[in-house]
Amino acid sequence: MALLLMAITPSFADKKQKANEDTEQFRYDIEYCRNSDGFLLVKVWSYSKKSRIALEQARKNAVHGVIFRGYASTEPGYASVSPLVRDASIESRYEDFFSAFFNDETGDYARYAPSVLDSSAQIIKVGKQYKAGVVVTVNHRMLRQHLEEAGIIQPLGGGLF
Repeated sequence: MALLLMAITPSFADKKQKANEDTEQFRYDIEYCRNSDGFLLVKVWSYSKKSRIALEQARKNAVHGVIFRGYASTEPGYASVSPLVRDASIESRYEDFFSAFFNDETGDYARYAPSVLDSSAQIIKVGKQYKAGVVVTVNHRMLRQHLEEAGIIQPLGGGLF
């Protein structure tokens, strides 16, 4: 009986793999909330078949959005902000770096998104999936510095790839 239960119970690794499969295409929307002293607060709307997975992937999506998509402000008087990486080919050119960086188990992305404002969580059922929104803090300054040191982007004033 115990063996049967173990055989049909998905492992922790299987759950992480499912989360990655649900979000590996980085399906999300991101918008500016505010910034302060190198930190950004962005609202990330993640999509998944399970609301819990969408919420769990919010930090990863926030960091990905700051790096590759940029974000728009919904507040009057605030312009859109460009992504740190403006060349779309950078993600595939540095695939090994970004694959390791966004790895759920060992990836550095979590260091740059230290907190999620849980009280901001919103979950909306859209068809057969969930759209989960949450406010995430991103350490923009340190993230930029990390990408500069890795040779992904040039330092400020030096232009971006």
